[in-house]
Amino acid sequence: MLITVARPIRPRRVCCRFPGRGFRPLGIPARDLPAVTLGLDELEAIRLADRELLYQDAAAERMGVSRQTFARILVRGRAAVAESLVEGKLLLVQPASSVVRSADLPICPIHDGQRRRGCRCGIAVERRSSDEETPEEAG
Repeated sequence: MLITVARPIRPRRVCCRFPGRGFRPLGIPARDLPAVTLGLDELEAIRLADRELLYQDAAAERMGVSRQTFARILVRGRAAVAESLVEGKLLLVQPASSVVRSADLPICPIHDGQRRRGCRCGIAVERRSSDEETPEEAG
């Protein structure tokens, strides 16, 4: 018998902070609804593609994955949201184990420390560290 093992999931960068646990149709108790899960990485992909209107290449770069992987994440996320809306199901946002929060993201010295809309300024980018002094603190 041949046993195949899937490759480990690479960490994905997620900037959005989701304040709740999910969404449900109004007027129906959550306990009476079937649930659909949406991963935090899928929510981030939807945010980048549909809210910030980034091209898939730029959005994939911001999440730290390939364009093909980003496309698969986006398709899964949109399918979960559509199923929840069309069929009136509970949509639960589940945190993924392979998510890197925004504090670990690279910063851009030109754009106020934040990467914006596929920033390709060409300047070497450093990582944000919590124990680094800012210029105001040093002076």
